[in-house]
Formats: sequence, structure tokens, C-alpha cells
Amino acid sequence: MEPLRIGIIGAARIAELAMIKPAQLTGTRLVAVAARDRARAEAFADKHGVERVHDSYEEVLADPEVEAVYNPLANSLHSIWNVRALRAGKHVFTEKPSANNSIDATFVEKVVAEQDLIFFEGFHYVHHPLIARLHEILASGELGELRHVETVMNMPAPPPADPRWSLDLAGGALMDLGCYSLHTHRMLGPYAGGEPTVVAASGAERPGHPGVDEWITAETVFPNGVTGAAGCNMASDHHEMSHRLIGSTGEAIIKDFVNPHNDDRLVVTTKDGTRTERLGNRSSYTYQLEAFTNAVRTGEPTRTDAAGAVATMKLIDGSYRLSGFDSRPSDPALHAG
Repeated sequence: MEPLRIGIIGAARIAELAMIKPAQLTGTRLVAVAARDRARAEAFADKHGVERVHDSYEEVLADPEVEAVYNPLANSLHSIWNVRALRAGKHVFTEKPSANNSIDATFVEKVVAEQDLIFFEGFHYVHHPLIARLHEILASGELGELRHVETVMNMPAPPPADPRWSLDLAGGALMDLGCYSLHTHRMLGPYAGGEPTVVAASGAERPGHPGVDEWITAETVFPNGVTGAAGCNMASDHHEMSHRLIGSTGEAIIKDFVNPHNDDRLVVTTKDGTRTERLGNRSSYTYQLEAFTNAVRTGEPTRTDAAGAVATMKLIDGSYRLSGFDSRPSDPALHAG
């Protein structure tokens, strides 16, 4: 297929892992970049081989050679710039979560339908063979009937001034980490009677950051009675990002589903014993960029589309409400027309 031509809005840290390195491996063209500060954008372009620098995000959207936009901005800026990119006629690859709340996500979904463009939310883990293999094992019956799912997202605390602790930038453990936990539960819907519902949640505020969650654990229930726990802690004493399925006759766990390039183990335990499968250390971000390119080039439906983004944000909103927090506020500019 013809290499995809991507414009990047914002010189964010995640861009190197999620876009720059995969683009180098896939032959994707990084046509343009802009940042709040042109000097920063120029340094980013020089370091990563981006073809040209623009003075503003708007200029990236107006660039006729850019056919798709990658949005790695702060959470609070995802929805507004996703909409602006769509209205500029560009396909959108946005970092997760793609909106502040389910109201904003629903607005974006409406714009996607109007523009008939690809909208792709960056839950990269789902494109790695680890998840496909886990679901294959579940579907095979080797674990018996699915009874419970547990997803843990723990990491040491970022510095106090990190944007992930900013309420104005739609930060918090649930937005940064817990969205993954809840998303893994949603991906089990086909095996559990449909989409999960959050039925309870607890959490705690980050000291010195009013309204921002340091940790949250949500309890979910699926239509067929399967239960789940979706946890996130952004001030933990250890790193853990595991995804575990418990069935009536066995269980399986991916040790680090978000970073399979570091640890690609899938451990399955049944009455016959325990085995470890390895699905390869090729980065999930590379698989993700290939999936996005294929969607743009062939029109093939994506696994992380606008409707899915709404469903995930509804779970996030519910988790905030039941744990005593407010959802991240809507962006007034988004709904101003």
C-alpha cells in the first residue's frame, strides 16, 4: 500500500513511542508537525525526520499533503482537535482517551458520521497478538466458563507538575491508566453477553490536586453475570499492568499487556498444569499503526472507532461518579459550533 502521510499536532513525549518508531518501521511518511513553540517543533522534526514544520496546528490541518492527523495532545485537547481535523477532511488517529467525557465523545462520533472519515483511538495493546491469543484460548473452552476478569494498572507517581495530575488538562489515574483497564473489559463483551456495566467504584484524591484521582478501582458486571475489577493507581510503589481471566476450569494472565515489547508472556493454568506462551516482542504500537493504515487505505472497520470511544467514556464517567469524583468537564469550544 502507498505509505500513509501523517501530520502530527504537538511534540508530545508519547509520539516517539506511538508514532515515530512505528513510522520508521512501516515506511509511514511524517509529513508535518507543529507545536505551541516553533523551536520545539523544529527540534522534534530534526530529531525524528519529520519533513516540515508548521507554525500552528491549523496549518498542519490545512496542509494538502497531510491525509491523516495524529493527536498526542493533553487529554483535554483531544476532542476539540479531533473535530477540527475531521472537519478539515483528515482521518484521525487520537491518543486515548479521545474525549473529556461521554458527552464530548458522542459529539465527536456525530462529526465522524458526518465526515465519513476514519476515527481511530489509540488503545494500542488490542492490536498485539497477545490479546488475540488470549481471546482465542477463552473461546476454545480451555478455561471453562468465564467467571471473572481482573485488570491492574499500577505505576509510580509522575512528578507533581506533570500534566497527568492536572484537572484542567483532564488528568487523573482513571483517564491515564484506568481507561485501559475498562477497555480490556469491553473487549470481552463478545464472550460475556455484551458490554459491561460499572456497578461500584472507590478511589482517592491526589494530595495537593483537588478533584484529581490518584487511584480508582471499578467493579463491573457483564450481561451474563461475569464480574470484573478494573484498577488503576498512578502513585503505586511498583509497576504492574496485568490482565487476568478466571474461568471455571482455569485461568490465563498477560503479565504486561500494555508493554509486550518488554514482556510478552501469556501464562495459562488449568488442571493439566501451567504453561507460558510468548507472542513476540514486536511493539504493539507498530501493529497499531499498521491497523490504522489498513483502515485508511481499505476502509476496513477499526477495533477502536468512535462508537467504541463513547462506550469507554461512559464507563469512565460511571467510575468517576460511583467513586465520588466529577467527570472531566466538557470543552465549551467543542459545543460552540
